Amino acid sequence: MTTQFEAGAFLVDKPEGASSFYMVRKVRNGLGVKKVGHAGTLDPFATGLLIICAGRAATKLISQIQDGEKEYTATLRLGMETTTLDPEGDVIATHSVDLLSESTVEACLQKFRGEQLQTPPIYSALKHKGKPLYHYARKGIEIKKPPRRVMIHSLERVENSDLLNDESPYLHIRVVCSKGTYIRTLGADIGRELGCGACLTALRRTRSGSFHVRDSIDGSQLEMEKAREHLLSKMISVPDLQNLLGS
Repeated sequence: MTTQFEAGAFLVDKPEGASSFYMVRKVRNGLGVKKVGHAGTLDPFATGLLIICAGRAATKLISQIQDGEKEYTATLRLGMETTTLDPEGDVIATHSVDLLSESTVEACLQKFRGEQLQTPPIYSALKHKGKPLYHYARKGIEIKKPPRRVMIHSLERVENSDLLNDESPYLHIRVVCSKGTYIRTLGADIGRELGCGACLTALRRTRSGSFHVRDSIDGSQLEMEKAREHLLSKMISVPDLQNLLGS
């Protein structure tokens, strides 16, 4: 006999290529419940932690979950700019990447640490007259939102400290930031500061508040017949969710 599901939260490691809505639909189908939502969109090209809440008692906590700071790892392709600031867009400019030393990169990153104003990208899920900005951007209509105050708690280079140039144009970073921060915009701003432009080629969310991707369900398992079993085995109950949120 199938146990009746009421409400809970699920940490899902979203695979590359899947939209956040697609993963929500997989959870909805797996559990057989209508009230399902996620606590923060990940673009299709991105991977990592997607927190999905199911059942009214859990979905009403989504706004609290979204308030937590976020942690990401990202790869910037220096010398290339795209319409969407990531690999999903069209290349609109390429530039030579002059030799960039570790100290030059560090001086650049230092400028983006702390509180700052950030302009949301025109390809984003932010709403304008009830529709996301990307709806307009895809039609060639550029809707600009005013800059928003965000906080970059930590920004560091990871993996290596090799010199960057045309032959080695990839910069790997780790970011800990406030909600509402666009890593695509941060990447483009870093590229602009370095004088060569940049776009993201990879993005992975590893943490949101006290929730970490290491505790998540492999999103590809939601394609299997035992999706419900996988979900329920790692469900966070509403009381546990409230305790983690301090509510």
